[in-house]
Amino acid sequence: MAARGCGGVWRRALQRGRGGSCSASRLRRAVACNARGGAVPLGQSGLAPWAPIVGLEIHAQITSNSKLFSGSQVQFAAPPNSLVSFFDASLPGTLPVLNKRCVEAAVMTGLALNCTINKKSLFDRKHYFYADLPAGYQITQQRVPIAVNGSLSYSLCKDNKMSQMVTKTVRIKQIQLEQDSGKSLHDDARSQTLIDLNRAGVGLMEVVMEPDMCCGEEAAAAVRELQLILQTLGSSQAIMAEGQLRVDANISVHHPGEPYGVRTEVKNINSIRFLAKAVDYEIQRQIKELESGGTVLNETRAFDSKLGCTVPMRDKEGKQDYRFMPEPNLPPLILYDAKSLPANVNHQQVVNIDWIHERLPDLPSVKRAKLVELYGILPEHSFTLMNEDGLMDFFEDVVKQTQMKPKKVIGWILSDLLSHLKQNSLTAKESPISSFFLADLLNLLENGDISSSAAKQVFEELWKGEGKTPLEIVKEKQLELIQDQEELEQICQAAIDEREKEVMAIKGGNEKVINKLIGLVRKATRGRANPLLVKQILEKKLSE
Repeated sequence: MAARGCGGVWRRALQRGRGGSCSASRLRRAVACNARGGAVPLGQSGLAPWAPIVGLEIHAQITSNSKLFSGSQVQFAAPPNSLVSFFDASLPGTLPVLNKRCVEAAVMTGLALNCTINKKSLFDRKHYFYADLPAGYQITQQRVPIAVNGSLSYSLCKDNKMSQMVTKTVRIKQIQLEQDSGKSLHDDARSQTLIDLNRAGVGLMEVVMEPDMCCGEEAAAAVRELQLILQTLGSSQAIMAEGQLRVDANISVHHPGEPYGVRTEVKNINSIRFLAKAVDYEIQRQIKELESGGTVLNETRAFDSKLGCTVPMRDKEGKQDYRFMPEPNLPPLILYDAKSLPANVNHQQVVNIDWIHERLPDLPSVKRAKLVELYGILPEHSFTLMNEDGLMDFFEDVVKQTQMKPKKVIGWILSDLLSHLKQNSLTAKESPISSFFLADLLNLLENGDISSSAAKQVFEELWKGEGKTPLEIVKEKQLELIQDQEELEQICQAAIDEREKEVMAIKGGNEKVINKLIGLVRKATRGRANPLLVKQILEKKLSE
């Protein structure tokens, strides 16, 4: 099932009246924007509906050893102004030299997003004056970008149920190469601003998504899927915490059938969770403003994660003239395919679109399908494995080392390991339990050496990270299953002798009561009795 946009309708759920606190806790969502594309009105009936429109501009830092137009190294958290070339600092007489790796990364990303790759693209200067932009302009691709007219499919939970997924599609308007700016560091104590140019000139891909989304949930899902694609391709590490993936959200609301409303832009959102909150808050804010008789300003806003609201940065009513002009120091960027590649050309000096296309890795959607087919797991489980950093590799490592079937392994990965990881804000790569130790534990369980409850105890001990093996913990805690048949029979007989009432009920036809006797035996053995074997022994003795 594919759909573009959710067509969601929002209804007023707030009291009339302007102003009010910007705390997100005081604003209720006017509609549950769900994956079916429907709307769930929460306010009074008969109120005018609203249709939100959300478009995104995503800046992804290209994974490259050097910057887009200079040989300066790219490194996160390097000492300030330690990675700045003469060109980055815009010294007179310096010229740009295009980084081939950045071009290949953009082509690769465009192909993965079903874009048309322009064999001829152009560079432009975008003029604006700010302290962290030494040249007074940014080199970008405004007129003819490197890739256009693509699409991105992403999936959402239907009615917040992981077992019900629905696929939607957002159109990709274009992908363009451009320079990043430097970084301004504001020192309020000294009332001054410091400039770090390490980031100036770093290669970016700007991915422009059409306004095909209607809520924060959809925007977040689309960006997460894009993030996974970029990481799979290796075109960007896309670590949002390090500023390698930054999102600008354009948001407006209107009545269905009427022209789109005035849009606001929420800039530089650096978290997928914050993106969802920012979009939903801004939709609510605009609806509240319009229904109280006000107007929505065409302005740039920022999301305050502490307050949970968007705050004004600057207005855009007087449209800024960036004075775009062709970049005079860069010729058109010419790309080739197998048909247009000239004879006797040095292949290391050109970018071959077909060569890149042939070497594209499996994208996340293909990987998820393979996980389902290969291991027999549920589709929603494949989404969780892919979405959590390093979890898919951890799962596959465990499957390779254990005799337990993948369908049972996935339960331990998602129910036990992932819950512990989330509680401690860890990724699978940071887990104190290695895939080897977890596989060893599951082998003990699968071979009948320990019970499932004992396995849970061993898991908790392993989580402490003390270096003990599962078998050492089992022996230390005396958690092995009782293998002596006579000992089990004696314990079962004692349970029967103690519970005459339950025995009479079982013999009277109420077979469910036998579970009470099984529980007594397991309690007496501290969980070291195999429940299936216990049940067999009890049934045999009760039938005598």
